[in-house]
Amino acid sequence: MRSRIIEVVDYRDSWVDAFSQEKTLLQSTLSLDNVMAIHHIGSTSVQGLCAKPIIDILIEVNSLEVLDSESHLMASLGYQAKGEFGIKGRRYFQKGGIQRSHQVHAFLVGSLEVKRHIAFRDYLIAFPEIASVYGTLKQEGAAICNHDIDVYCNYKDSFIKEHEAKALCWKFPSSKMG
Repeated sequence: MRSRIIEVVDYRDSWVDAFSQEKTLLQSTLSLDNVMAIHHIGSTSVQGLCAKPIIDILIEVNSLEVLDSESHLMASLGYQAKGEFGIKGRRYFQKGGIQRSHQVHAFLVGSLEVKRHIAFRDYLIAFPEIASVYGTLKQEGAAICNHDIDVYCNYKDSFIKEHEAKALCWKFPSSKMG
């Protein structure tokens, strides 16, 4: 069995267009009554930040059950449904096989997971010096992980947790995010 290559590459302007094209496909395929918003998230959404070359997409939906019933529509776009895939209340889809090109994370509108992803993205955009540190950490993790995604993720974990918490306080100062 072929194993996945974990690589972090320099920022590519093409990621913006790749997201826009995929967003258009998703909007034309999924139920408009259910899909409330489609966001570009993850490192490919932060201009100048190096990233694994996978477009991360977050879909806010009114009903996970309706989305589940449309898994065949996602499959028609090349996505494989993975269910919650380790995060309660998420629906996760991968496109591109072992070297995936796109990942869709779907959550209910307004959920903490939606806020967390949006806050972290916006925080990295607003604080490029923190994004730069994160980029270096990602490159180091990719260099030492020997293509093991768990090692790569664990290498970044404490940084992400620290800065996600800061991002939530920064983005939602008056709310109690937990």
